Amino acid sequence: MNFKRFLAILLAVVMCVSLAACTSGTEQSSESGSESASASGSESAAGGESTPLVVSSGAFSEKFSPFFSDTVYDQWIWTMTSVGSILTTDRSGGIVYNAIEGETHSYNGTDYLYTGPADVSVAQNDDGTTTYTMKIRDDIKFSDGQVADADDIIFTLYVFLDPSYVGSTTLNSYDIVGLRDYQTQTTSDIYEKYSKFAADILAAGPDHVWSAADGWTQEMQTWFWENMTTEWKADLQSVVDYVMNNYLADYASTIGKTADEISASDGLKIAFAAAMWNWATVNEDGSITLGDKTFKLTDTDVPTMDDLYAAVSAIYKGDAAAYWSTENNGTCDSTDVAGTVSSKFITEFGAKDENYQGSIPNISGIKKVDQQTVTVTTNGYEAPAIYSICGIPLVPMHYYGDEAKYDYDNNMFGHDFGDLSKVESVTTTPMGAGPYKFIEYKDKVVYFEANENYYKGAPKIQYLQYKETADADGIPGVASGVIDVANPSGSKAKFEEIRGYNSNGELDGDKITTSSVDNLGYGYIGINADTVRVGTDSSSEQSKDLRKAFATMFSVYRDVAIDSYYGDAATVINYPISNTSWAAPKPSDPDYKIAYSTDVDGKDIYTSEMTQDEKYAAALQAALGYFEAAGYTVTDGKLTAAPEGAKLSYEIMIPGDGIGDHPAFGILSSTSEALATIGMELKVNDLTDSSLLWDALDAGSQEMWTAAWQAVIDPDMYQVYHSSGIIGRGGSDSNHYHIDDPELDQLIVDARASDDQEYRKATYKSCLDIILDWACEIPTYQRQNIIIFSTERINIDTLTPDITTYWDWSAEIEKLEMK
Repeated sequence: MNFKRFLAILLAVVMCVSLAACTSGTEQSSESGSESASASGSESAAGGESTPLVVSSGAFSEKFSPFFSDTVYDQWIWTMTSVGSILTTDRSGGIVYNAIEGETHSYNGTDYLYTGPADVSVAQNDDGTTTYTMKIRDDIKFSDGQVADADDIIFTLYVFLDPSYVGSTTLNSYDIVGLRDYQTQTTSDIYEKYSKFAADILAAGPDHVWSAADGWTQEMQTWFWENMTTEWKADLQSVVDYVMNNYLADYASTIGKTADEISASDGLKIAFAAAMWNWATVNEDGSITLGDKTFKLTDTDVPTMDDLYAAVSAIYKGDAAAYWSTENNGTCDSTDVAGTVSSKFITEFGAKDENYQGSIPNISGIKKVDQQTVTVTTNGYEAPAIYSICGIPLVPMHYYGDEAKYDYDNNMFGHDFGDLSKVESVTTTPMGAGPYKFIEYKDKVVYFEANENYYKGAPKIQYLQYKETADADGIPGVASGVIDVANPSGSKAKFEEIRGYNSNGELDGDKITTSSVDNLGYGYIGINADTVRVGTDSSSEQSKDLRKAFATMFSVYRDVAIDSYYGDAATVINYPISNTSWAAPKPSDPDYKIAYSTDVDGKDIYTSEMTQDEKYAAALQAALGYFEAAGYTVTDGKLTAAPEGAKLSYEIMIPGDGIGDHPAFGILSSTSEALATIGMELKVNDLTDSSLLWDALDAGSQEMWTAAWQAVIDPDMYQVYHSSGIIGRGGSDSNHYHIDDPELDQLIVDARASDDQEYRKATYKSCLDIILDWACEIPTYQRQNIIIFSTERINIDTLTPDITTYWDWSAEIEKLEMK
């Protein structure tokens, strides 16, 4: 057993897990206080009602930032204080290009006038580039009274595109003219030249004897491996620090020492970490063997960092990329050593190249046309780009940045290159040009007051509160008047509960008014390819077979569990995409298939004549076949031994409040019981605190989990499935499945580059098939969004009409009135 993997799993158990998500793109959710004087005063401020509007929410993580918010609940907070998108869309998700004067679009036979912060346009140029133009209104003020203009847009773009930016927004995935040159501070030709040198030197290895035929210089090779040694040792130190911080108290005896003894010796710290991380062997006489050396662990006979580096480098034959791929389980502050050194190498020697023209001061594709207008030019055309480029929030540079560091004409953009510390410093206190001003977060309640400078008019409701509320408390809270707006899960029981409070026995009545729309998202069960695999190759057929064994079992129990929980409020889906999307495969399509309904030989597991119990039995036999193909030993129909890297026990985390209140709980319980009969343990960890899931997902240490994605208008898959989104690779950090597939990466990029919807749909179908083949995501259900309002406290007539998947109840919150 690989003990370091065991530690990662222990950590996941301690951290527990459940999902809730990313901003400015696809998001995730787990699905399933006292008032301050400033937010509850009895006197009405200018133009507003004194009675606060109270909205229920899931748990906050206090990342109330347009740049760094992780969860949909955190996003609710900053969007109340901000113009969440420069781009305006209508109730069908269609783009409103002329939003300053407004456009009238029809929905369900009713004409609606849509206005917004800016006009946008797209022009495909003769040279193959595409230019996106944003022209904002000249009367938008931030809540502190300062007028918003093009400089705020420029600042926001440069934050999202800074090489140090770590957040869920994937704006840097678009080929903006000059972006890569700016981020790497070298031109494309030099970048490619020295990038190849770095890759070749890495592949040659540390023991390579240089010759003139190599193409690179001796200086380059020496520099590369000296820096590789330094960076690799620093990374090993992060492992040592992590093990010391997390496991010393409980596991010091692993090397026969006390915690105090280990803490007092740098050598024992290294020995302890090496043993815990499975790099060293603990011998019966109390010594350890690390690489080709044995240490008695006396005062004078302990390993050094040089010893640890030599041993680990030997394990991976000097291949730092292989080291990173294997050891990056996300549990410690580790970095991509090869990538770090290669980046430094490119900068170091690119600047010495005879063709080097100096530093790159700006992104040439971003232009300030005038004080209201900004253009962004990309190489080629990508269909989703307008939603990302023009869909950025309108953010005050003078608040999130440093005005002294902004001078567009002199290539200063509100922050130093590579330094977003000022932006990060105000993560918990959002400010913008939205309908409300953030006051404080206290006792699990976020307090707001109306923004008198809001460009659409100050909200009629002066005070607003978002209160952390358990899902079970949402409906009774609205019925009793404690809460005014809630978003309960749409289960059968919840619908009946709503009807029970209304005197007419309907969903709309004297206590509660209900709005139901298809959710732009779907529920799923996730499997981490890097923690549920055979050996060290997450993409191998054996690793996929292991995951398909679990996926087959999860899939067969979906129908009954989802119907039992949701009834008519949800349907089972078979592809990892929301049914609301135009790209979603339809049952009438000739190649449509039930998820995980074939065995290891590719034959259908089920027949139309089978009873439900017969399907369960057939699925279990198919799962056994997958386990056997993965390398498990099967004796008399039971698993008796696992192949290297795999196990006979796995954990799945579900945010069911500790009482199984989750649509997938029935799936997991039934699967666990069935797998137990063939010798596989599936431990169902029912979490009482869903916010803890984030820690495990961010660490990449989870094995399996349940959650739901909330998508965006365009079904772009880059953020969630492209390999750059794997934790630690500098991308979105949203690829929690750890899918790393070059073919999938290319298809995702190809689909983005076309404006032919039929081509895009076919390409996305190929993507979906690859995702299912990895067996890292089991699509579970498509549900309806249930939003309920207090009929007694809210003037329902002032609620925005025709709420849709793309038009939220808060879209015109400034018009909402209390009774």
